[in-house]
Amino acid sequence: MEVGKTENKSPFATEPIGHLIIKFAVPCVISLLVNSLYNIVDQIFIGWGVGYLGNGATSAVFPITIVALALSVLVGDGVAAYLSLKLGEGNLVSVKKGVGNAIVMVVIAGIAMLVLTLLFLNPILTLFGATDVLRTAALEYGSVIAIGLPFTMISTALNAMIRADGSPKFAMFSMLLGAIINTVFDPIFIFVFQMGVRGAAIATVMGQVASFVVSVLYLPRFQSIHLDTRAMRLQKRICGHVLSLGVSSFITQIAITIVMALSNNLLATYGAASPYGSEIPLTAMGIVMKVNQIMISILVGIAVGAQPVIGFNYGCKNFARVKKAFQLAIGSAEVVAVIAFLIFQFCPMAVVSLFGSEEGLYNEFAVLCFRIFLLLCPLNGFQTVAAIYLQAIGKPIKSAIVTLSRQIIFLVPAAILLPRVLGVTGVLWSGPVADGLAFVLALALIVYETKQLKHSASAAK
Repeated sequence: MEVGKTENKSPFATEPIGHLIIKFAVPCVISLLVNSLYNIVDQIFIGWGVGYLGNGATSAVFPITIVALALSVLVGDGVAAYLSLKLGEGNLVSVKKGVGNAIVMVVIAGIAMLVLTLLFLNPILTLFGATDVLRTAALEYGSVIAIGLPFTMISTALNAMIRADGSPKFAMFSMLLGAIINTVFDPIFIFVFQMGVRGAAIATVMGQVASFVVSVLYLPRFQSIHLDTRAMRLQKRICGHVLSLGVSSFITQIAITIVMALSNNLLATYGAASPYGSEIPLTAMGIVMKVNQIMISILVGIAVGAQPVIGFNYGCKNFARVKKAFQLAIGSAEVVAVIAFLIFQFCPMAVVSLFGSEEGLYNEFAVLCFRIFLLLCPLNGFQTVAAIYLQAIGKPIKSAIVTLSRQIIFLVPAAILLPRVLGVTGVLWSGPVADGLAFVLALALIVYETKQLKHSASAAK
């Protein structure tokens, strides 16, 4: 029989920290990678089957999927943090209500995204930088992708809950199944049936529906709670708490959308005045952003994998384990970020060539994108873990500041100002400028919170 409180005899409080982080981070990394690979796989097959203009069209649609992802992680990551904190406190009643309310919220958000995207797709594409050359293919691709938005949003949010419930492998399987279906049907629809970008979109939606079905099947199998319809009655206080804990993840994703919209328009504008033209910079940057998303997915996966360990032990006031989990997550993330840096700086053409057989100016600008825009990507490891850490210990505002600083506060002004001096390459230099300044801010906040943790640990003795 479920009760309101339970003793904290959880593996989060007893198992080795490193083992716990690996247990939760690896499936989470794979799930997020799979999510990123939906777009990467489409780009690869479209690049070879349609050409770089097809990739340019999908780049104009990509921000729509990021908005959908932002809303799903706002709810999903928020309720995952809420679930971990409340389990640490032993409050199962609040856990049940939080999960139930989160499910209702993401369903409403998914339906709203579908309707708004179909109604306003053309002006949305204009906002995201689609040129006249790319518009027809972008409309064809986006109209199909819109149908899959509710399915991918619900499954993404449910996967965050499933991981926090202690079943990361199930969440991984859900995402992996969808990616396999997408990868199998992409070449069939593009090369065999000659369906172009529409075929790639159909394959993507098929994979998203499969992930959705598997995720929904988990609902009766929750380990920590037994869901019922009463838990799904929306309560303002619970919804507010859940959303506040997910705001950092939301800002991370929505900021990517703002940056892509701004970058696409700036690249098209300044590119038109350069030898590259409008379409080459827009397409090349789209490829770079999606490849970079692979690195970000791994970094976020490591951080989110550590999140339930940090959140639970912070709720239990076991501050030594909180500190150790944070340090291990930082170390792991930095290793990944440095490896990515080496690839981006020394092997960019090997990555570019995956997306089709192009030459000349396209390849030249794509290599510039990797080497300049991602010049300080090693700093992203610390910043990403820092943001999730602050979210996990119940400091969503500071977490949001860390995330917002890189994506908006520093990057947007740099992207607007630098091209006036440097032309189209000025858009690329906004990346390292933002990364460097955001790292300094994140470091300052973490130093402050570390001192506070030491005070709390001393007071708890």
